[in-house]
Amino acid sequence: MLVDSHCHLDFPDFDAERDAIIERANTAGVALMVTISTRVAMFDRIRALAEHYPCVYCSVGTHPHNAGEEAEMAVSIEDLVRLSAHEKVVAIGEAGLDYFYDKSPREAQASGLRRHIAAARETGLPLVIHSRDADDDMARILTEETEKGAFPALLHCFSSGRDLAMTGIDLGLYVSFSGILTFKRSDELRAIAADLPADRLLVETDAPYLAPQPWRGKRNEPAYVAHTNRVLAEARGVSEEDMARQTSENFFRLFSRVPGVAAQ
Repeated sequence: MLVDSHCHLDFPDFDAERDAIIERANTAGVALMVTISTRVAMFDRIRALAEHYPCVYCSVGTHPHNAGEEAEMAVSIEDLVRLSAHEKVVAIGEAGLDYFYDKSPREAQASGLRRHIAAARETGLPLVIHSRDADDDMARILTEETEKGAFPALLHCFSSGRDLAMTGIDLGLYVSFSGILTFKRSDELRAIAADLPADRLLVETDAPYLAPQPWRGKRNEPAYVAHTNRVLAEARGVSEEDMARQTSENFFRLFSRVPGVAAQ
């Protein structure tokens, strides 16, 4: 089986054929999907999707692009903890730092990241971390917060440098790869993926974005995670089946609220 550990099934890109997309994913061997929150204000819609589809789980949190509008007065640690109590919520986030687009003030992004870390620490749910063009600040914040107390987390859609990957591994984090891994110019990223511990790897789509080869530039969907798994397997010199088994085992270890029977 395969797991798409990060997609956005609530996005309007999927409104016209969401049932068919879920069916195609299942046909491709993708047994589970986690649809990721980008705005707590939209959480009711995300939760409803997870409740409707047995194979879909969700997170709760605020993307760094929206950190300015969902600052502490709007979304507190307590809010995140309360909303995460629902049985289909299996993660906190996505939260983090995005210095490429800088759609929110960097101070708001950092403050939001620290609040989400606190919620992950309190609930024991993994934090889904978004990091783009912010390697140094991300490594610093993760190190500082880990010194206050460990928390489960993963660096999602990893496309950063080797130093951040290794810092994450040293701090006990997982690393998830998206369709970017399959791009022709991603040799350096594939080299990083080849060197990371096998028990810390996950795969995802980040759909509707970042479709892998051969669909690059088109709308992504969870079924395509199989292609990222194939390229990850090639980079590490293992079979696709072994890679799927390993990433699924890693998923259930990190996303511990998802019933283990789903892997059977």
